[in-house]
Amino acid sequence: MNDHCEIPCQEALRDAPAPTETPSLPPEVERLCRLLRHAAMFQGLGCDEIARFARGVREIKAPKGEILFHRGDTCTGFHLILSGQIKLAFTSAEGNEKVVDILRPGQSFGEAVMFMDKPYVVMAQALTDSTLLHIGKLVFFEEMNGDPLFCRKIIAGLAQRLHRLMGDVESYSLRSGRERIIGYLLREEEMSGEGVGAGRVSIRLPTSKGTIASRLNLTQEHFSRILHELTDSGLIEVEGRTIHIPCIERLRGSLE
Repeated sequence: MNDHCEIPCQEALRDAPAPTETPSLPPEVERLCRLLRHAAMFQGLGCDEIARFARGVREIKAPKGEILFHRGDTCTGFHLILSGQIKLAFTSAEGNEKVVDILRPGQSFGEAVMFMDKPYVVMAQALTDSTLLHIGKLVFFEEMNGDPLFCRKIIAGLAQRLHRLMGDVESYSLRSGRERIIGYLLREEEMSGEGVGAGRVSIRLPTSKGTIASRLNLTQEHFSRILHELTDSGLIEVEGRTIHIPCIERLRGSLE
């Protein structure tokens, strides 16, 4: 079962006075403001502005393996990941799975379905012990009604995801499995921020190879075969879920 912790701030916000000076916020609301700032859509907003969303937020603790929602479930808002990793995937009646995305802290999901007022089209599952915030759509819509700039941020975020989705379609359609895997490793290296120049770097895969293979639209067998080929070529060294790259520039050059 989810460990849902309702944020006890609705009454405090409703009854708060409106003096000329900005009132001090309850400690729990201030904590919530700090957490919500992890989302790009809230960046640039003051804590007093973010606090207006508090009455529509609840905190969720999802242990590894827990399913947050299934395909077809009603969408009542969207989620913001504070810690852990969340997998979005399609599942068939036979139990086959296609991973759509692997999301990390600071990322959110569910906004598009929320705006469409449709049920979820994918399932969401915690790949690790995770903490999330769920922002209710009714409060979110109320705040959007009075803030055109905030609306533009939401549209920009959705447009960015559409752009990334088109990049995925291009990759699946026009790039070989080898190119997809190398591209993935290079993105992981860039996100880690640990690479220096053309030297040796090591990447810890965020989840199982089978999950990553599905995300790249490959079978696990094909994924493993390509890793072996890259190892034989001296481009990588595989140690469990850790991938060592002797020369990151050489790996980049192999895509040209």
